[in-house]
Amino acid sequence: MTLLEVLVAVAILAVVSVMAYGGLRAVLDADEVTAQRAADLTDLQRAFTLLGNDLAQLVSRPVRDAYGDSRPALDGTRPAYLEWTRGGWRNPAGQARSTLQRVAYRLEDGSLIRDSWYVLDRAQDTQPETSVLLTGLTDLRFMMLAQDRQWHDSWPIAEAGGAPTLPIAVDVTLNTGRWGTLRRVVLLPEGI
Repeated sequence: MTLLEVLVAVAILAVVSVMAYGGLRAVLDADEVTAQRAADLTDLQRAFTLLGNDLAQLVSRPVRDAYGDSRPALDGTRPAYLEWTRGGWRNPAGQARSTLQRVAYRLEDGSLIRDSWYVLDRAQDTQPETSVLLTGLTDLRFMMLAQDRQWHDSWPIAEAGGAPTLPIAVDVTLNTGRWGTLRRVVLLPEGI
């Protein structure tokens, strides 16, 4: 082989290598984007599943707040905030605690936050356990379906008879930057 043939072979090898690297880089970038979107979708599904499970365990147990004031079993009096008492809190270690738990979901700084308390009737120094479920949210809205089949953006509502009731269902609407507007309606135990 002559020097010219070797130079041509090296040039061809260099061109093929650059093309192969460009293709490999495109595949690796696509894989990274796909993995990130899959992780985001998993977080979204986990948040909706946890929220749905918490709502499905709703029980009619009012609580006392840190100042001793009575709070309803389901408290949706503030925008982008819903708090309730849920049952079915497993206790596999047999700790001295109730199987009921107070949970709240709220929007803060673009994040969906879940708060949970180890006690129902709180003292002034009782702090919640806080978990960030989703980020990148622009809005969170809760709507409750009353026994008269009317949707309400605040709960509890004044109903005939004066006795507090629970809604039939809760409509949760999330506005996200990536997925747009997402909505889930959860049928509550009282509505079944």
